[in-house]
Amino acid sequence: MGSIREFTKKDGSKSYHAEIRLRGHPVDRDNFRTRSAAKKWIQDTESAIRDGRHSKVSEAKRHTVGELIDRFITQWLPKNPKSQSKQTALLMWWKQRLGHLTLADLTSGVIAEARDALLIETTKRKKLRSPSTVNRYLASLSKALAVAVQEWGWIDDSPMRKVSKPSEAPSRERFLSIEEKERLLLFCKESSNPNLFPMVTISILTAMRFGELVNLQWSDIDFDHRTIILRETKNGDRRVIPLTGAVETIFKQCPTYAENAVGLVFKSQRQNSAGVVSIRSAFERALRSAGITEFRWHDLRHTAASYLAMNGATQGELMAILGHRSPHMTRRYAHYSRKHLTALMERAGNNIFGGAVE
Repeated sequence: MGSIREFTKKDGSKSYHAEIRLRGHPVDRDNFRTRSAAKKWIQDTESAIRDGRHSKVSEAKRHTVGELIDRFITQWLPKNPKSQSKQTALLMWWKQRLGHLTLADLTSGVIAEARDALLIETTKRKKLRSPSTVNRYLASLSKALAVAVQEWGWIDDSPMRKVSKPSEAPSRERFLSIEEKERLLLFCKESSNPNLFPMVTISILTAMRFGELVNLQWSDIDFDHRTIILRETKNGDRRVIPLTGAVETIFKQCPTYAENAVGLVFKSQRQNSAGVVSIRSAFERALRSAGITEFRWHDLRHTAASYLAMNGATQGELMAILGHRSPHMTRRYAHYSRKHLTALMERAGNNIFGGAVE
């Protein structure tokens, strides 16, 4: 049964406390500004309880956003240790801002307001957050809410579904031309850091990320079966890359190579000589010497993918080599494949008709 109690506040306004007590169900209560709103809530809630539709509404009122984030950090993030630290930092921003709210009060409007605050907030570097960074904040909370819906039954639906994402800038498509590549490799060879040339070359030949290269162990390279096993990738998946003859030659020229080599392929050179600069600094120097601007290490991966696409790699093949789970990321290289197909059809047409088509 539902009951309503009227209260008079200090300012003289009325408040109505509605309470529902039904056998076999926890007590549910809420406050309203009008008696009619309280009556309607009692009618709707009692109907939902009898129909079995009210359990998650009650759960949403019993748990806060802070509880959700704490449980998600404790139980779910350890499953992805590589991203645990970054995701925790993102989620703690949400906890600090919205942690006091119950999940029932976490609406799409509240999240949208927080999204807008993220966009205008100044970071520690005294810069505004980029739309892509804000989208990572949204994605972290979205995942936690999805688990609350699917696994814990704390909410019926995620309010994040109605929150729009800020538009991101177009993806970078910077890659080395053949001439730039030759110039860069020439200066990499001359670097005081002996790891620079092999790391840059292997990155261009295999599309391996910087983190995948620096964590590569000799035990991950199978010279007999011609494979490279990447155990620590960005998305946490194990990836296998074919070991080509060119890549094998580069590996065997590495300072740490031996018949029974163990440990890291690319060991830090700082401890070996005070005159050796870090790999990142050495790379920046080589770029400047080669006259290459607006280029980052990760663009070596784009360079590799672009070269593969221009040589006829399909989208599925690119996904396998790059380790993409979704074709969305690989689709950016499609126009290079189209250029390859156009050139292929041109050659085929000339061979068939001998260039005598009028």
